Parts: sequence; structure tokens; C-alpha cells
Amino acid sequence: VQLVESGGGLVQTGGSLRLSCVTSGLTDNNYPMGWFRQAPGKEREFVAVISWSGASIFYDDSVKGRFTISRPAKNTVYLQMNSLKPEETARYYCVADPDGSWRNPNDYNVWGQGTQVTVSS
Repeated sequence: VQLVESGGGLVQTGGSLRLSCVTSGLTDNNYPMGWFRQAPGKEREFVAVISWSGASIFYDDSVKGRFTISRPAKNTVYLQMNSLKPEETARYYCVADPDGSWRNPNDYNVWGQGTQVTVSS
């Protein structure tokens, strides 16, 4: 089972990036997928999550109105990030298949390796 992220990089304050995540090796894709991020010295924090159908979407309050999560295919999820801020510099992780709360990192069974996002001031 793999989640493979791409799309991270270096961007200036106010810039945009689109992260992508593709799953492989799962028997089906009928589960929520989402994104967490972790900055150096900090805990992993919830960013956004989308249900398998795309009908349910949740964001952390800090990214509402700037980030958009989408699921163009059952095994693919995007995170469009606009108006990025330096404090959002972190490693962004794709996640799938939560057992309980969609906002709790401990409830996710599958994690990608992460992709680094650096926002320069």
C-alpha cells in the first residue's frame, strides 16, 4: 500500500502550489483521503479531508478560503494552496483510511512519505 505525494517546493509569500497524491496497492478506494502537515518541532496538524465520493469536505479554520481539496478520481487527491504564508512551511502528508475522527492523525492507517512546502518571506 502506497500513497505517493508530489507538487511541493519553494514559493514566495502569497504564492500557490498544488499538491497531488495517488494511491496504489489498495483493494478499493472507498475511504476518506486528506492532508496533514508538520513543521519542525511541531506536532502534525490537520489541513483538509475529503470523503470517497467528494460529498463531504472539511478544512482546518486556518486554511479555509485559501486551500481547496479535490478528488478527481477515487485514487487521487489534490490540495490547491493559494495565498501561502511563511508559517505554513512544513512537510505535507497525504493520508487515507481513517478509523475514527477525520481530524485526528492517530486515526489514519495509511500515510505517504510527505512532500516539503517552503514559503519564503
